[in-house]
Amino acid sequence: MDLDAFAAVKTPQWERLDALGRQRRLTGAEADELVGLYQSAATDLSAIRSSAPDPAVITQLSQVLARARSRIAGAHEPSVRDVARFATVSLPAALYRLRWWSLAVTVLGVGLAVVVGVYVATHPHALAVMGTPSEQQQYVDQAFAEYYHPGAGFAGVVWTNNAWIATQCIGLGISGVWPVMVLVQNSVMVGATGAVMATHGQLGLFFQLIAPHGQLELMSIFIAGAAGLRLFWTAIDPGPRTRGQALAEEGRALVTVAIGLTGTLAVSGLIEGFVTGSGLPWWLKISVGSVALAALWVYTIVLGRRAVAHGETGDLERDRAGDVLPVVG
Repeated sequence: MDLDAFAAVKTPQWERLDALGRQRRLTGAEADELVGLYQSAATDLSAIRSSAPDPAVITQLSQVLARARSRIAGAHEPSVRDVARFATVSLPAALYRLRWWSLAVTVLGVGLAVVVGVYVATHPHALAVMGTPSEQQQYVDQAFAEYYHPGAGFAGVVWTNNAWIATQCIGLGISGVWPVMVLVQNSVMVGATGAVMATHGQLGLFFQLIAPHGQLELMSIFIAGAAGLRLFWTAIDPGPRTRGQALAEEGRALVTVAIGLTGTLAVSGLIEGFVTGSGLPWWLKISVGSVALAALWVYTIVLGRRAVAHGETGDLERDRAGDVLPVVG
């Protein structure tokens, strides 16, 4: 097939189909014309795919057909298949592609928390910033533990707050500043709080009340920060793609991560609301948090590796992602 000649002949029909697909109101004759052009264009797409599979033409024509199909059959409604595909393909693929960024941010974040904690615990002037001795004692004896009161309301507040922070990290990640600011503040706060508890002989209580929910919660925030920084780096180094194309593709994939993290943070919120402050043995509480964190990584590695091996990235399906020009490299 001579694709250029074929496209030159068919382009007026495709353009007419695209115009009808975008038109808000159709007469009876236009609706009949839309159906006829749709059937013809679908045949054209099949011929191109089998004889001259040019990515740009296939993607453009697929998009025109998808728009026309929605006019003929009605707008696409999310189905069980879409939800299942998101949970088993799109999300794990996006998380898997982000795994090294997530691990790097986690190591740096935990390392900063440890450094801050040791510094505050060993320097009286830094410890004094955390409050007077009486205020610190009151915080250690009452306020810290009382914060974790069980209940659905508390779990909901924690979830919405953390989900908002994670979404900001990703949404404002292209700045390169906001994710770093959030991650540094988070690590400094955890390290300084641990230092106060340690200097008053309650480091064990600190870990008992942080570890159950904190493992999954902190990992989710680290992943969000990694996603934001990944988007920032894509703007700097888009690779063989155009900068606009790279940002569009990575941005859509990272929106997938943002949606997924609302789920992981919901789980950590439930743990914080019903496990952390409960009367369960401390070892069981920490085990619940460890299992939740392990489940996230098993999900990412097992399902994510399989999805990426099949060419998934976490982006939209090809016929919904828009036109893409082929590039070398």
